[in-house]
Amino acid sequence: MDSDSGADIPASLAAAWGLRERPGKGPKPGLSLDRIVAAAIGVAAADGFAAVSMNRIAKELGVSAMALYRYVGAKNELVPLMLDAALGGPPAPRGADEGWRAAMERWCWSYLAALRRNTWVLRVPITEAPNTPQQIAWLEHGLASLRGTGLTENEKVSVIMLLSGYVRNTEATFHGIAEAVMAADSSAERMMSSYSNVLRKVIDPRRFPSVSFALEQGVFDQPDSVDGEFGFGLDRVLDGIDALVRSRTR
Repeated sequence: MDSDSGADIPASLAAAWGLRERPGKGPKPGLSLDRIVAAAIGVAAADGFAAVSMNRIAKELGVSAMALYRYVGAKNELVPLMLDAALGGPPAPRGADEGWRAAMERWCWSYLAALRRNTWVLRVPITEAPNTPQQIAWLEHGLASLRGTGLTENEKVSVIMLLSGYVRNTEATFHGIAEAVMAADSSAERMMSSYSNVLRKVIDPRRFPSVSFALEQGVFDQPDSVDGEFGFGLDRVLDGIDALVRSRTR
């Protein structure tokens, strides 16, 4: 490989892609980039993403913070590697008899499952486009699933952005509500009942007739199935993409 490969990207990212050798002998025997990433994920899983720091990771590994800098330059270099490891690989490739819609639906549910396994990911700000091996593997899977749809490459990427955004934003909302329920030492049913009772007391039907009618129908009295809500929204998004695909292949 060219000696200049990976010279203009962070050393930790270059190592993740195999463009640069990982340090062979660290300050502490057995220390490695993979162990550092695993320790960081452990901290995030136990105490939340905000608890992740170089000092905390070093403490978990039993080394000094300076020992970590031989492998990763700063926390902001470490975060993409944490996301990459937590996300894992995409689902199995699209089969020969599987249509694009079924493949992308499976892609979305698999992404949702990955987020639910690592809820701390929802607290990580998105500051750059995907650039790590597993993230690119998910992008590859999505683009390959849209092959034969008649969409342009730009449109395919836009579809992936739309669906990934739907999955992440919807799960972030569900998770936020679940955290609020736990913090209140309540249940989703009681919270929804309280919410609808408050609305009935403060809403003027003449000003908000549509909301008032929904209240009368009991829409806000009981929480719907989280998976049901997710599936309903996903189907509607896919319906819109399907309309575009049909217009291109007609």
